[in-house]
Amino acid sequence: MNGVKFIVYFYEIVFYYRLMFLFTLRQLEYLATCVDCGSIAKAAEKLNVSQPTISVAIQKLEDQFGLQLLLRHHSHGVTATAGADHILPAARKLLADAAGLQRQAMSTSTAIVGDLRLVSFSTLAPIFLPALVQAFSQNYPNVRIRIWEGTQSYLLRQLYAGQIDLALLYDVALAENLRRVALAAGAAYVLLPAGHPLSKQTAVSLAELVDEPMILLNVPPSRQFFLGLFDAAGLTPQIAFTSPSLELVRGMVGQGLGYSILVTRPQGDLTYDGKHLEVRPLSDANTDSSIVLVSRADLQQTRLVAGFESLALSLTSAGKILI
Repeated sequence: MNGVKFIVYFYEIVFYYRLMFLFTLRQLEYLATCVDCGSIAKAAEKLNVSQPTISVAIQKLEDQFGLQLLLRHHSHGVTATAGADHILPAARKLLADAAGLQRQAMSTSTAIVGDLRLVSFSTLAPIFLPALVQAFSQNYPNVRIRIWEGTQSYLLRQLYAGQIDLALLYDVALAENLRRVALAAGAAYVLLPAGHPLSKQTAVSLAELVDEPMILLNVPPSRQFFLGLFDAAGLTPQIAFTSPSLELVRGMVGQGLGYSILVTRPQGDLTYDGKHLEVRPLSDANTDSSIVLVSRADLQQTRLVAGFESLALSLTSAGKILI
């Protein structure tokens, strides 16, 4: 190698070395979390670090990239700049790949250990998660389970961003690039106030409900699913009230303000304020909604996730956890 080629080769090595250390995964995590939370303070609370730590890290990242990444609004949090929006998809993928690599490395151990980030659709969480988490914790005491709930659209964004491992959802409008493990099929039913004339029947049809006031569970994808039942039958329900809260819907039905169609059914047919409810099956066909555990199909499944799925399947199939 002559002198000129050696000098060129030397500077190429220096350039790539500096590029490798241009930023850290921690800086990217701080940036993504600030954008997701809309606030440095909330991001610091979520990540359990100090606000100055995040501020300094992002300032260094901005200096290294040579562009502003966050717009700081006095007393109103932060928002992403156009520059941040441009790099965030790649940053999130890098974070997800790094997390996958860590989980894969941990999965080579003979014992199942680590953190499992588990989320659930809001109406399913209080009925399903407590018993499942208790059973899993008993079987795998070295696993720390982090759980939270939310709407399907929010949880899917978190899943694609690599922030969670598994989501418990209804199999409604889910993308084909998601891995599903079916746990149970939830049948839609009619919820009526005590003494309602239709409660004398063993089953109720959509046509018999169409002129009655409806209390609609207004949270996606439940809203689309319930209204889709009427639409498929060529009917238009009379919506009197809507609410994203399952228990508020049940309470309003208990007060005689209308009926509702639901899939999730708590144990016992009493509202929070002690009103009795009547439950009748829908006589119309095609009202089932599958309940599934969802994960990203493009990530290699870890032994931890596989263990959780296996336990969930065994418990639900044996009827030890009712959905």
